[in-house]
Amino acid sequence: MTRRRMAYGAAVVSIALFGGGLASAQLGSILKGGAIAVAVDRFGKDIDKAINTVTMRKNAGGRDATKVVPILSIGDGGYLGAAQVAGPQSRLDRVRAVAQIEGDFKAIGGVRLKALVPVETKSPQKGIKRVEGVGVSAIVDFKL
Repeated sequence: MTRRRMAYGAAVVSIALFGGGLASAQLGSILKGGAIAVAVDRFGKDIDKAINTVTMRKNAGGRDATKVVPILSIGDGGYLGAAQVAGPQSRLDRVRAVAQIEGDFKAIGGVRLKALVPVETKSPQKGIKRVEGVGVSAIVDFKL
């Protein structure tokens, strides 16, 4: 009976430790994604101004407008960072995020592709719709 209880207790502790580690990793990922979303919503205009200063677009005049939006991972829908997008103001107003789409190119062994596509939604589960005429002009990394 004592061995059976010890085995049961060890199994419960193992499951709790392993399951707790998984939950902790998922919670950390969710918190980081949420922090990026909040930072972009709160400081997007300031980040945009800083990028324009660094890239010498400060006095661009009648050129394309810019703004900063979150980058979404299409696979899991999490936030990866932020991107500055540029284009005509009327099209830029439709951009809510940049979708990062990844894939492998089999014709040339070992080539991995990443496409950054301006899209109209922050929820890839609803489907993504590309915003034509808008491009990615800068990538923003967050240290978390």
